[in-house]
Amino acid sequence: MKSEYKENSITLLDAIAMGTGVMIGAGILALTGQIADLAGPLFPFAFIAGAIVTAFSAYTYVKMSNAFPSAGGIGMILKKAYGPTTVAAGAALLMALSMVINESLVARTFANYLLRGLDMPRDTWMVPAIGVGVIFFAWLVNVSGNRSVGWLSILMAALKVGGITLFGAAALWAGGFSFEASGNGPDTTGIAGFIASMALAILAFKGFTTITNSGAEITDPHRNVGRAIVISIVVCTIVYLLVAFAVGSSLSLDSIVEAKDYALAEAAKPALGRIGFYLTVALALVATSSGLIASVFAVSRMLAMLTDMKMIPHSHFGMPGVVRDHTLVYTVVIASVLTVFFDLSRIASLGAFFYLVMDMLIHWGVFRNLRAEVGARGWILLTAIGLDAVVLGAFASMKWQSDPSIVLIAVAGMVAVFVFETVFLRLRPPPANNHHMS
Repeated sequence: MKSEYKENSITLLDAIAMGTGVMIGAGILALTGQIADLAGPLFPFAFIAGAIVTAFSAYTYVKMSNAFPSAGGIGMILKKAYGPTTVAAGAALLMALSMVINESLVARTFANYLLRGLDMPRDTWMVPAIGVGVIFFAWLVNVSGNRSVGWLSILMAALKVGGITLFGAAALWAGGFSFEASGNGPDTTGIAGFIASMALAILAFKGFTTITNSGAEITDPHRNVGRAIVISIVVCTIVYLLVAFAVGSSLSLDSIVEAKDYALAEAAKPALGRIGFYLTVALALVATSSGLIASVFAVSRMLAMLTDMKMIPHSHFGMPGVVRDHTLVYTVVIASVLTVFFDLSRIASLGAFFYLVMDMLIHWGVFRNLRAEVGARGWILLTAIGLDAVVLGAFASMKWQSDPSIVLIAVAGMVAVFVFETVFLRLRPPPANNHHMS
């Protein structure tokens, strides 16, 4: 059974909209309070530091995507770097899982903002129920085809980038263009906390990989994949900084941490009044739902790609359609389960662990085996690995002190992934002539 990919079905603008859609949906809305909790009063600068680390990481993806655009970009990069091995398959599955984790993060954020706007309790069964509902909506949009995803992504990206930018500018204007986030929050963690917070800031930028995962379907992919990645990161960096400073000028640090699941809505009240509050809630709902649509689109294609490469098992379970239709279902089911059983903080932590480990494996594989072929500079690849390692170490240390169980869950999950892939590839080794789809 083959997956169906349509060349030239995603324009450069579509790709930029998907990248910014996933980043803004998961980033500034869901993670601002958590980053402030770790970084303290200087939390806006964590986004700058995260953007710098992301820029080094993105270099690898741009070089590989320009050379080998693929409908399952991350899987392609890993297979090119390591061959059809356990390392490649396990790291690719970690990436897919981190993207699914991101979907549950965004789904719960949607629910929190909706209930905050309705002035309803947010510690009830309604949060996971609404989250699962919006995941189902994202599935409905995706099964309608690429063009539906494309035009909806462009429309929603324009609304939320423009709307969030206006929110940031208005809040800064109301606050007198001063950043006065004060108070120490529950803990003051100093430089270690700031570095740890970068893990979540990096997670806020990881949506650029959705572009990589749709490479073969983007028009003129050898040029436009890299261009879309760079433009998306630049746009999101500007938006994140504007909004972070706006939130900091409207709320004390204690208030930001307390309202960490819906910080933008709380920041809108003192700066823009009740009307601004409700408009911000509406904007958050648009941002999170569009981010979810784009993420489901990308991860389902990545899973289908790994299936085509015989690196993960597949069963249609009696469902009609092609592989991509089935992986859409797998994606939303896993995301729904995570939405039900994990809160926002743990979801974000798990996603950060999985993504950073996968990211380091990609840089190392390209450094060892592909840097000459794709024209990548070795020092940039090694710098990306070093930055990831420092951030991961600090984040793991902080989480071990505050929530050791999530560290154990992350480690157990990664071990399980690689053991599973080892057994699967030994039982069903991929054929030697199996190539990525370009």
